[in-house]
Amino acid sequence: MKLKQQPEDFRVEELTDTVPADAGDFALYRLDKTGWTTPDALAAIRRRWQLDLRRLSYGGLKDRHAVTSQHITVFRGAKRSLSHERVTLTYLGQCAEPFTAANIRANRFTIALRSLSASAVTHAEGALREVAGAGLPNYFDDQRFGSVGEAEEFVAKEMVFGRFERALWLALAAPYEFDRADAKREKATLIEFWGKWPECQAKLPKGHARSLVSYLAAHPTDFKGAVARLRPELQGLYLSAYQSYLWNKMLAAWLTSTLGAENLTTVELKLGRVPAPVRVLEEHRAAWESLTLPLPSARVKPDANAPWLPTVEEMLKAEGLTLAELKVKGMQKPFFSKGDRAASVRPENLSHTAEADELNRGRRKLVLRFDLPRGSYATMLVKRVTSPSPTP
Repeated sequence: MKLKQQPEDFRVEELTDTVPADAGDFALYRLDKTGWTTPDALAAIRRRWQLDLRRLSYGGLKDRHAVTSQHITVFRGAKRSLSHERVTLTYLGQCAEPFTAANIRANRFTIALRSLSASAVTHAEGALREVAGAGLPNYFDDQRFGSVGEAEEFVAKEMVFGRFERALWLALAAPYEFDRADAKREKATLIEFWGKWPECQAKLPKGHARSLVSYLAAHPTDFKGAVARLRPELQGLYLSAYQSYLWNKMLAAWLTSTLGAENLTTVELKLGRVPAPVRVLEEHRAAWESLTLPLPSARVKPDANAPWLPTVEEMLKAEGLTLAELKVKGMQKPFFSKGDRAASVRPENLSHTAEADELNRGRRKLVLRFDLPRGSYATMLVKRVTSPSPTP
């Protein structure tokens, strides 16, 4: 199966109930782009219009390898449109508040799965019927774990356990699949001179890693202090990755213990296979469709009778943790997010068509169309319907 063989194979349209008006301090725009990340597209717009970053607001990040449409606001922005390479900004009107994630009602996807055999199409169509009946587990998909290196260790887990030197090593020196040549050279230097901080500092180019090594040259044993000086956006990525991994494990444990193996299939994620329901018995349907699980954190104060609590406690025990211990001790920041996430989603307006694949001779193309709530991953549906695991 080929996904995103060309950007047009993956289309995302942001849906919102925000209605532009004639008045308000914020100019509302639709941002259409192809082959750009959202931050890069916004940076291009800022350069063209000479905007301070603080004037821009948007709801979410959209894929680079796709054709995407989303909304942004600019405080006291220009009442005109803009085109820049494969980026188009269309002025829609004014609004009273900045556009944020809370303004996204759903995302609409059109995805072409290419180079499928006839039997793979048949399998996928059967899986789509199962999803329509049983729903889709709302796992965090691989995009959430981009900060997890080849060894599959979590920076934030080391921070939680107070192993700050290991956390720093993972953040600065651990190899990643997509490291560019300059990053590989920098990491090789860090590995060779780790602990020899003045020498390491002299060998490194100017940048974030060198600033942290400079701190260690003056404070050789204060790894907690060095970790605290990691860029805030990196700290946030590390904590959200580990928290999302634990949440996925919570959901997997609930599905296994509640629905039973005979009613489950599995889906392959970057960090291992996870269960997904093939069918849901009526005795479990209400619990499954209404289930929400908290983002695990010491900030969660669960009701002792919460139905998910025993499963969560058992899962965390295997990690050597309790909910109360899920924090970075001795540091006010960063901290794990607090909130709840629906365990299941049901793709709305789900439809599909199968036809000959014009880009791959003799193969089939399956085009999926559906809407998902904000924060749910379309790639989970793709993996669910193309999983090679046999359905019980």
